[in-house]
Amino acid sequence: MLRNPAEKYRPFPTVRVTGRKWPSRTIDRAPVWMSTDLRDGNQALIEPMNAAQKLEFFEMLVAIGFKEIEVGFPSASQTDFDFVRKLIDEKRIPDDVTIEVFMPSRAELIARTFEALEGAPRAIVHLYNAICPSFRRIVYNQSKAQIKALAVDGTRIIKEHVEARPGTHWTFQYSPETFNTAELPFAREVCDAVAQTWRPTRDHKMILNLPASVEAATPNVFADQIEWMDRHLAYRDSIVLSVHPHNDRGTAVAAAELALLAGADRVEGCLFGNGERTGNLDLVALAMNLDAQGIDSGLDFSDIAAVRRVVERCNQLPVHARHPYAGDAVMRAAEAARCEHMAADQEGCSADRPADEETERQQVAA
Repeated sequence: MLRNPAEKYRPFPTVRVTGRKWPSRTIDRAPVWMSTDLRDGNQALIEPMNAAQKLEFFEMLVAIGFKEIEVGFPSASQTDFDFVRKLIDEKRIPDDVTIEVFMPSRAELIARTFEALEGAPRAIVHLYNAICPSFRRIVYNQSKAQIKALAVDGTRIIKEHVEARPGTHWTFQYSPETFNTAELPFAREVCDAVAQTWRPTRDHKMILNLPASVEAATPNVFADQIEWMDRHLAYRDSIVLSVHPHNDRGTAVAAAELALLAGADRVEGCLFGNGERTGNLDLVALAMNLDAQGIDSGLDFSDIAAVRRVVERCNQLPVHARHPYAGDAVMRAAEAARCEHMAADQEGCSADRPADEETERQQVAA
């Protein structure tokens, strides 16, 4: 006899936030958008994109209006390394776009990453390491102090590489991977130690990215976590606070919207929610949700069908028929509604149209 699944789990702990502000706030502006389709989304595909597909996807993201694009994990893949070099060597990066690359806290892989970025006009260098209890115990077998030291050492090494390459405008990003299942005081301790090492300023901010690496709680809990960090972080005025929600519970868009209310400045995700397991935050849904509330997202999805075609071709994954804004069922329903309105308008115009100009003048006078 199958055991009741609910008996296997415990409720996710809530966050103690006194006088939380996010429930009474309203989103009034778009976040900084960062597409990770070419890295996080790509590594989740059964067959990752080749160089031609990645270039087509990159150029589409630029056309849509993304100004920050994570283009790969060059220390982990020769294809990614070569793609980063292609963008730089062939000068394919527009002046207002910054590429981003991902790296773990290992000296030789950091060095390989900077080799890939040599000569880039602008770049975001994205360091990560997992910090939650299960990773500390099972994966790393390390103490909290050792995990923090890993993040700080990686930051120090990156800073040395940056200082040796003054010709590039560098932005540093740190992700405490598995943030959402880590203890908040420890997450803050690690992030503050990283910021203390990097020393961001108001004029040259660093990005602190807080991932829901595996979505494990309701969106309001994630919002509480973000508001707690927003209140307690050192260097907050010199930090761009970013979120990276995954969709394991099916609520990544809601989590991102509430995180924006809670103090997040930036979001990471993929078009149509591609990504590991049940995917990343769906940037299309979030952007069009904002547009539908009268908030200019800054992204152009006016030809959503063309965007969908490129994504499906490059990812080799279909967009679901019921997908918000872009699914076949949605488009058919929207087209049917549009035709009904047009037909009604035409009938109304025909019935109300004056027989001639004199009749029209009489009606206006009356």
